[in-house]
Amino acid sequence: MSGIEILNIFGFEVKEEPTSIYPYSPVYRVKYGNQDVVVKRTQSRAGSVMSYTNMLKDKGINVVTPVKLKVDNPQKYEDTNFVVYPFIKGQKYTGKDNEIYEAGKMLGQIHSYSPVSNFYDLLVYDVYDFNEEEVEGSMEAIFQHANKAGLKIDSAIKTKLMESVANQQELYCANLPHVATPHDYKANNLVFIPEPYLIDPDNAAWIPKVFDLALALLLFHNEHEEAPDRIFTIDEWELFLLGYKEYMDITDEEKRFWEKAKQHVFLDEVMWLMAEYEVDWQKSSQQNLFKSLLRILIDGNDYKII
Repeated sequence: MSGIEILNIFGFEVKEEPTSIYPYSPVYRVKYGNQDVVVKRTQSRAGSVMSYTNMLKDKGINVVTPVKLKVDNPQKYEDTNFVVYPFIKGQKYTGKDNEIYEAGKMLGQIHSYSPVSNFYDLLVYDVYDFNEEEVEGSMEAIFQHANKAGLKIDSAIKTKLMESVANQQELYCANLPHVATPHDYKANNLVFIPEPYLIDPDNAAWIPKVFDLALALLLFHNEHEEAPDRIFTIDEWELFLLGYKEYMDITDEEKRFWEKAKQHVFLDEVMWLMAEYEVDWQKSSQQNLFKSLLRILIDGNDYKII
């Protein structure tokens, strides 16, 4: 994929291949007049995402929305959609209590502005089809990566993930409250000015609200150099929820399914992360995060949403 060609379709004239500022996908910081902007990948339903994020911005949420250009924004390059956002200057998350509280409050605000139906035609969460063979394959890879890193993985992890496979149909039929949400709500998608500002809303989806909370618990500190190399402590999680509950209630049904939802999100979002990225097991920060994630899967009953 040519970075030059991606930038050229937006009218940015560059002659040398640009360097991505993000290691996992093409993200280019360039000048647009006197303004710094970021060109990045967005999802297939680009128009839906932009309509949704424009609504959030109109409601007062600090979230990036497309820069007005002389050409359409977003644009499609080959089979991939790209968008130009303003570059937001601010402080990175460092795990301070006030940052955690404000991040929880922002997610509560975002959820509170969700329509009651999928008005913005966002991607609908439908991942309820994991099977035992997938868990077997992923666990084999995880055990191998951990061995190379000199770590021993408790075999109870596999048992927990097999339980999650068995629970999928019950979760699917539970009729849990859904919300429109940026999903992927974590520290490296926020900057603080000093209030949190969401700089990557491009995974926006229509999903069970309790799944979005579980994802924040499990992966808020993922891929972030300044964040603690672990999940939230119980006190930090309660602080996050304190901010969240200023704007959004948690239903009795969500509380009843919380443990199963947490395990399901681990199955969907964490298992593949641990299995696919062997290099992360060699990084001390990610290795420590993985160890804390494995602990919460085996014994995380103190992480509640009551």
